[in-house]
Amino acid sequence: MPVALPRIELGDITPHNIKQLKVLNQVVFPVTYNDKFYKDVLDVGELAKLAFFNDIVVGAVCCRTDVQEGQRKLYIMTLGCLGPYRRCGVGKKLLDHVMKIAKDDGQYDSIFLHVQISNDEALAFYNKFGFKIMDTKQEYYKRIEPADAYVLEKSLKEEKGQNES
Repeated sequence: MPVALPRIELGDITPHNIKQLKVLNQVVFPVTYNDKFYKDVLDVGELAKLAFFNDIVVGAVCCRTDVQEGQRKLYIMTLGCLGPYRRCGVGKKLLDHVMKIAKDDGQYDSIFLHVQISNDEALAFYNKFGFKIMDTKQEYYKRIEPADAYVLEKSLKEEKGQNES
């Protein structure tokens, strides 16, 4: 009998499951997010998703739109997955969702995020998807070491230019 492959599905974040996101973030990230973060997440629609692995919440992504110097950018506030489920396609599924939103919208210049400079696993993950280190923010994090963060960015301009020719 063939073995069933694990199902990875994305679901909406609602007032009924926001506590699952809060617990997940407490386990995955070394920083604590305030109540305003979770309130705002409920208002961003498709820019925030939970990841389910065989119906169990194992990951999430939360984004927002930023405008900087006249450029519209999609900012990944959080994208994380529980340790035992890493390298199972969960992060890829979440990032693919974010990149599809940006591409379908057509108005984003880039996607960016902050990554702690010591987080080699995250740096390697984003590098695979074409994100580049654009800057280093000194003392970005409070109460964790190292406190510095890289700004990673993936430009969408090249992709837009290729599609228009």
